[in-house]
This record gives sequence, structure tokens and C-alpha cells, in this order.
Amino acid sequence: MNQDTIDLAIFDESHLDGAHVLSREANWPHRREDWAMVLSLSRGFVALEDGAVVGTAMMTPFGDTAATINMVIVAAEMRGRGLGRRLMDRALAAAGPLECRLIATAEGLPLYEKLGFRATHEIRQHQGVPDGIAAVAMPQSGRVAWAGAGDLAAIAALDRLALGMDRGPLLHLLAKAGRMAVLRAADGQVAGYGVLRPFGRGEVIGPVIAGSEEEAQALIAFLMAARPGAFLRVDTPALTHLSPWLAACGLEEVGGGIAMCTGPARPGPSVPCKPFALASQALG
Repeated sequence: MNQDTIDLAIFDESHLDGAHVLSREANWPHRREDWAMVLSLSRGFVALEDGAVVGTAMMTPFGDTAATINMVIVAAEMRGRGLGRRLMDRALAAAGPLECRLIATAEGLPLYEKLGFRATHEIRQHQGVPDGIAAVAMPQSGRVAWAGAGDLAAIAALDRLALGMDRGPLLHLLAKAGRMAVLRAADGQVAGYGVLRPFGRGEVIGPVIAGSEEEAQALIAFLMAARPGAFLRVDTPALTHLSPWLAACGLEEVGGGIAMCTGPARPGPSVPCKPFALASQALG
């Protein structure tokens, strides 16, 4: 590859088909619709050779504190030649002073470390068809129900508290694309939530925000029960210890990634809730 023959451009809707082809060649599960959702929230960049998409990267801002860097992919025949670095430089420049977060593969880890990212924890990807174990009644199951139209503001506030960034626009899109469940405290306030929506080969459960592992299991079990026989995916931070339970429910661990961020290490916030499943590896 001659770097002079590669043009870097702003990612727009005209590039979605080419990006989808690129990701399918890399065995990513993303549908064109999944690309379009991320693009609608992001500022993206594409590498073009003779008009064909040969690389992508996106920066998705969440409020005025943080952003995710995502959908970073380079055509197989062009890897190892600096194109990924050029795309990352564009995405990081677009993020400006925002703290940046991403999920890295083992192959991408060296580049991200050179760019100032540090590893924080592992992400474990589970997928499959639940075998019914999740439907067993749990102490918290009676607190879970489908979200109402007036719950979105409380869900967004809880999400912001757990993650330290404002994902309100994303949550509005997820509410339109899928279904939301809430777990209520004794006073009726929203104390946890989960989302079920189409993604990739089937459907994804996430985000899931809750105050405890038991509450997260109740939310996930409720969403699993809504889609008997469906192929489901859950991406969970290894820090939550949900992996053995998900495997027991029939969702096999099939890989994952490494969560990374820029900025100095600092203690996690002392909050009553935390993330137990991601919206996606692109969107945290």
C-alpha cells in the first residue's frame, strides 16, 4: 500500500455499505443497521482507496466528559502499515479534551498503549440460546417489569451516575430500537434497568445497570424470558463476576476484549449502581 493513494475522509451515510462489507470480511457480526446507529451518534472517519472503504474509526461523544473510540477496522491486506494509527489520530483529535474509552482486541493493544490508553479490566462476551435456567424465580424477580414511557429520564440519570458520562441520546435510540425493563426500589423509583434489542446475529441484552449482581441477574433473566429460543448476546465486565451464571444459562463465553481509557488512574466513583452489561463494545 502506498500511503499517498489513501484518502482520509469524514464518514457519512454513503460509506455505510463499504464499511459493512469491510466488517463482514473481518467476521464482525454487525448489520448495516448497527453501523448506522453508531454513525448517528458519532463523528467518523474512513480511509478510501480508489473510492473503496479500506478502514474506519469513529468517535462517539457522551456529554462533556467522555467519548468512546470505536468501529476501528482496517482491511486485512492493509494492516501493519500505519493506516490504523492515522485513523486513530483523527478520532482522538476529534475527541479533544474528552476522556476516551475503548474495547481493544489483543492485536490492537500495542497501538492503543502507544496512544496513551491504559487497560482497566476485561470484557467477556457471552452468546447463545438460553436453555431455561434463567427463568428460575429469583428473590428480585418481582421487582422487574417493562419500562413505561415516563421512565426514560430516570433510566438516563441512573446510567449517568453509573458511568460518569451522559448517554441520553443513545438511550433514546435504544428505547426506539428495542425494549427496556426496569427494576424498582420499594418506593417505586427506578433502581436498575436493562435493554433488549436486535443486534448482529440475533439480539443483545445491554446495557444493564443495577445495584447488585442479584439485581442484574433478575433483569437479564426477565429479558431472556421475553425471547425464548432466540440467539442472545451479553458483553459483561469481568469485574462483575456474571460470567459463570451466564454460562449456566446457556450463553457460552466466546471471547471478549480489554477495556481501556485515557487519563490517569483514579478510584471508581462510590455510587449505588454499576454496569453489568454493555450496550455494545462500541458504545460501552
